[in-house]
This record gives sequence, structure tokens and C-alpha cells, in this order.
Amino acid sequence: MERERLEPEVRPGDGPDLTAPSEREAGHDAWLVEQARRGDQAAFEEIVHRYERRLTKALYHLVGDIEVARDIAQESFLRFYQALHRFDASRRVGPWLFRIAVNLATDWRRRGRHLSTRARAQQRGVEPTSQVGYPEADDRALAEEVRHVLNQLPEPYRLVLVLRELEGLPNSEIAAITGRKEATIRWRLAQARQMFKELWHARLNGHISHPKDDS
Repeated sequence: MERERLEPEVRPGDGPDLTAPSEREAGHDAWLVEQARRGDQAAFEEIVHRYERRLTKALYHLVGDIEVARDIAQESFLRFYQALHRFDASRRVGPWLFRIAVNLATDWRRRGRHLSTRARAQQRGVEPTSQVGYPEADDRALAEEVRHVLNQLPEPYRLVLVLRELEGLPNSEIAAITGRKEATIRWRLAQARQMFKELWHARLNGHISHPKDDS
């Protein structure tokens, strides 16, 4: 019963809005995009620095493999760079980047590229690294528990739950990223929360095995 306290609190509005910068920051993003279009490499590097960590973290929760998450994040930035001439500077950079990344992650999963983290690490002759930003052992264990349960959810529900509850995006931004209506996002989010809650309690009661290497 002591372990009941580990259940993540999944509530509307939890977490910061990571892709909704202040008006000043949004204006700075637009300025960086304009500079990058003119060939200013430092400006584009600042965009990467601003979004790389949060993008990689979200991707890790979606694909379950930190090395794959990093690869997809880098591919996302490359595609963003290649499409700079088409980017509307009045839009926010974050949601556009997330949409590129989500599409790439979805494609990766649909093609069945599910070689485990350990198998990938063994191919490289190194031990796998498993986390993004979870320094304490207890936090890492909880993160693995959460990820394992998330992986039980159908992909459309896992996606909205990750973007809303773990990355703090508002429903309007999730709708823009996924190309769905806000009403659809609200419905999927409600269903995803219920699925997660049921799977989490089943896990605590021993009805779902604990993770070994299910990346």
C-alpha cells in the first residue's frame, strides 16, 4: 500500500507551457528565424539550444529509446532548417518543431523500428543511457514505471497524454501539432487519463509486469 504514493498526479493544467513563450520570447524566436534565413548560423544554433532538451525529452517518452529520441530531434532540426524559407515568422517555433518531431516519431514506430536500447548499445559496444533529466535513482525508477505504462496506451492517446501532462502543452497547441480539432484532443485526453489510471493501478496490484528492457 505504501507504493500508492508513487501514482503520478495527472490533472488538467499541470506543468509549464513549454511551447508557449512570452510575447517577448516569441518575438525573439521570429528574429532568430529571420537571421537564420540570412545565413546566420549562430542564430539557428540558438534555436536548437532553446528547444533541443524539451524536444528530446518528449520524444523519449514517445519512442522509449534515448538514442533514437536524440536522432529524431536532430532530424527535426534539420528539416526545420531546410524549411526555414517556408516558415511563417508570425508563428511560434516550438509547435512547428514539435509537429515535425511527432510525425517522425510516429513514422519510426509504425515501421516497427523497435530494437531495444540495450541491443543498440551492445551494437555500439557501450552501456545504454536511459534518461533525460532524472538525476536521482528513485526518480529514474518512477520515470521507467511511467514510461512502461505509457507504452501500453494506443499511440494517439499516448501522444496527447505526453504532450499535455509531461510537456505541459495547452490543448490548442496539441491540436496544431497533431492536426486534430481541440474537441478531439479533449476527448482523447480524457480517455487517455482514464486508461493510464486503470493501467497504473493494475500495475501496482501486480497485474502488469514491471519493466526489464522494453524500449
